[in-house]
Amino acid sequence: MVAVDNLSLQLYTVRFKLEEDFDATLARIAEIGYRKVEPFGVVGLADQLAEALPKYGLSAPTTHAGLLRDESGPIFEVAKKLGIGTVIDPYVDPARWQSADDILATAAALNEAAKVAADHGITVGYHNHHFELESVIDGVHGLEILADNLSDDVVLELDTYWAAVGGADVPALLGRLGDRVKALHVKDGDGTLNNKAQVAVGAGSIAVNDILKASPGTLRVVELDDFEGDIFDAVEGSFAYLTGEDVE
Repeated sequence: MVAVDNLSLQLYTVRFKLEEDFDATLARIAEIGYRKVEPFGVVGLADQLAEALPKYGLSAPTTHAGLLRDESGPIFEVAKKLGIGTVIDPYVDPARWQSADDILATAAALNEAAKVAADHGITVGYHNHHFELESVIDGVHGLEILADNLSDDVVLELDTYWAAVGGADVPALLGRLGDRVKALHVKDGDGTLNNKAQVAVGAGSIAVNDILKASPGTLRVVELDDFEGDIFDAVEGSFAYLTGEDVE
């Protein structure tokens, strides 16, 4: 079972609900039982988050932000204002994972971003998709080449679903990456690139329990990239499965 204090929800999951009614969506997340969320687009949503998070007893230990694409200073300033300790870059173009030199360049850029972040009391991380694992250079996954060249100040948030889709043995990968991994994206589905085939955690084909056992203590962040039905059904189902708590 996952302790509620160690469980978060990536707000990208409910992005369309946020567009309809930001406040009501955060209220619903808290009503389900979540106490932590992982925002995206924090610079644009700073004011709404600053109001809604404390209103509903929510905190945001992590956020996604395009550190290597956008100006990082404002991102770190907003993160600090919101009490966010870790800013995670969620995407580096697949073309940048096809050679060791390009991967080393990404590692260097993340290392530099971490130096700037440290001045704000912020930690920098990286989040993978499938292509960082599909890329295998001299027998090593691209993501592991990245990890081997990151400074100790840079962490990883392993998207366990996309790592599996990319061909990795996820528990074994977590064992090799070790303490570098500070958070997991926990999602489920049919193990394909079809986002619409994603489902509530525990309702798909991913070996979620084995994955969680391989990374004890890391923050568990529920995410769905898409869903066929009402997204809150999957958000509730994921909470109930991971915590063992019934959702009213």
